[in-house]
Amino acid sequence: MAQFPQRDVAAGRAEHARMLERLGIDKPLRPGVDGYNKAAPNAVNYDEAKAGPFSLLPDPLAFPDGRPVPDADAWWKTRRPQLVELFEREEHGRIPRNVPKVTWTVVKETRSVRAGAPVVEKRLAGVADNRRAPSISVTLDLLVVTPEGKTGVPLILELGFPDGPPWARNRPPPPGPDWRDLVLARGWGYAILDPTRVQADDPGKLNQGIIGLANRGHPRKPDDWGALRAWGWGVSRAIDYFETDPAIDAKRVGIEGLSRYGKGALVAMAYEPRLAVGLIASSGEGGAKLHRRKRGEQVENLAAEGEHHWMAGNFLKYAGPLTADDLPVDAHELIALVAPRPLFISVGNDEADAWTDPRGMFMATVAAGPVYRLLGEEDLGATRFPKPLTLLAAGDLAFRQHEGGHTPGPNWPFFLDFAARYFEPERGALR
Repeated sequence: MAQFPQRDVAAGRAEHARMLERLGIDKPLRPGVDGYNKAAPNAVNYDEAKAGPFSLLPDPLAFPDGRPVPDADAWWKTRRPQLVELFEREEHGRIPRNVPKVTWTVVKETRSVRAGAPVVEKRLAGVADNRRAPSISVTLDLLVVTPEGKTGVPLILELGFPDGPPWARNRPPPPGPDWRDLVLARGWGYAILDPTRVQADDPGKLNQGIIGLANRGHPRKPDDWGALRAWGWGVSRAIDYFETDPAIDAKRVGIEGLSRYGKGALVAMAYEPRLAVGLIASSGEGGAKLHRRKRGEQVENLAAEGEHHWMAGNFLKYAGPLTADDLPVDAHELIALVAPRPLFISVGNDEADAWTDPRGMFMATVAAGPVYRLLGEEDLGATRFPKPLTLLAAGDLAFRQHEGGHTPGPNWPFFLDFAARYFEPERGALR
């Protein structure tokens, strides 16, 4: 098995400095909050009285001149494209027009039994055409597991690691059932796409991966895509493959991701309309958490040397001279870009998973509700922050805090029940 790669810290620092110079920022950015040292001057805030938000959230259903969005047609034709433009320019970056084509090849196919179910396992390599930059090679790594003898099954795609997370190797598995077994027990399939094979989770390697290949190794412009958008692009290429595999119903594909890969999964849902449902787990800042909340991880953390590669270069402006309050969009509008498709926001309890700001993610989910209602679907159905273990899933938005911390594990059964309402019309569950 491959070892978890070390980051090129010096190269990441140099790339950060280069982007600041490109943006004309000649003063240090505000530091991100410190989640470890309570005595630090920039110690993280977990006091709800200081959390806010203390400025108004931008209204997803108001045009820039203040006029309200009157109907679904105006949303799809005008307002949604306006929000996409803002997110692309200021947060996630734009995908270049010349991104190379990916060709998928099955490198290994086996038949086995998992959790009592006969399955077909395929390991695929997605090779990007690098004729325009032969020194940069990109090969996507995808595992697809489907029930043997079945066709057209729903599938859940995880942004993760086909051979298991590198940091969890040689450790005992977490307690409880494995999500893959739960999926197979329903007669569905699952897939795992390694996001780091699309684009390394390393600010020093933006001249490599799909971002580097599309740029022929040249540095990014301020509105070029970051890693979150690149991982979402990789999800789209996986769906391209699913559309060719008769074992899979490509119209019933869901996505799941945890933490930074939860951020990536939400970004993928926002831009890729072929995804049908999502489980966004503990995504925090840059994911489902409101930027304007002063609790847990902050905009300044994402703009720092170690994480700035997730975002477009323009995002660095909001850690100095601008602030989160100056952002023209916020997380509720990212969730709104998913509408009207069903979305489940998962998180640990407000203490164990505090860095991700569970309450801030709940607020964003509530604030996305008007867009769901405009499009004829149901919102979260609640405005008061629920106690842990309370499932809010009556509508097309869902939210649940489980006991414990940074894992989707306890919420998998609830998410699969939620997804089944849309995936299993033969059982009268399709909404």
